[in-house]
Amino acid sequence: MNSKGKIYGVSLGPGDPLLITVKGLQTLQQADKIYYPGSLLADGSTSSYSLQILQHYQLDADKLQGMFLKMSDDREAAEQTYAATFQQMLADYEAGLQVAFVSEGDISFYSTFAYLLKHIQQHQLELEIIAGVPSFILGAAQHQSSLAILNEKIAILPRMKDRDTLSRYLEEFETVVLIKVRSVLQDIRNLIQQMGIQIVYCERLGTTQQYITTNINDLENREIPYFSLLILKRI
Repeated sequence: MNSKGKIYGVSLGPGDPLLITVKGLQTLQQADKIYYPGSLLADGSTSSYSLQILQHYQLDADKLQGMFLKMSDDREAAEQTYAATFQQMLADYEAGLQVAFVSEGDISFYSTFAYLLKHIQQHQLELEIIAGVPSFILGAAQHQSSLAILNEKIAILPRMKDRDTLSRYLEEFETVVLIKVRSVLQDIRNLIQQMGIQIVYCERLGTTQQYITTNINDLENREIPYFSLLILKRI
């Protein structure tokens, strides 16, 4: 055990366990404790996309610790969970452990880790963040298409269901990436059809359940999962 603790923010990549960086995997293999995010479901059970990725690396299960959040907009309850998890991480750190917190995709991009980061920085703990592959990058790679060239601009928008706002972005940016689309897709589907733009819809990228289509009509009766996105390009 090291006399001085350290915290690592480790990006897991979008789903394919081979898309973690070499540095990220080595950090997990050497860590004393690994925290991962997950969901606390209404029936009391838990699920974790990050844990599914971690299980591919044959890590010691005893060093894995979940942080589970209810799927709701109750920010107060979420903040309590973040604070409690940080206190656990702080105790590990002060005990001299090498502590990792993981996140699917890139850990600096719409990640739960951001809420722990402010506690880590307030306590001035030694920290290293290891970058990773975000899902929309894999989406473009799987579709074998370019996201942008030369001076083209890209916008990334979460939960965008305002048709007028989306229309303005599509006029200003050559490529628009929509993430967290599950709750808004039906609101914007007609606009996408009317504008005649190219689309790439992706879900569960990097997993055995990966699905990609370029036809917006394929989504009319499809159940949209949380891990889904749309890449829109002007023709």
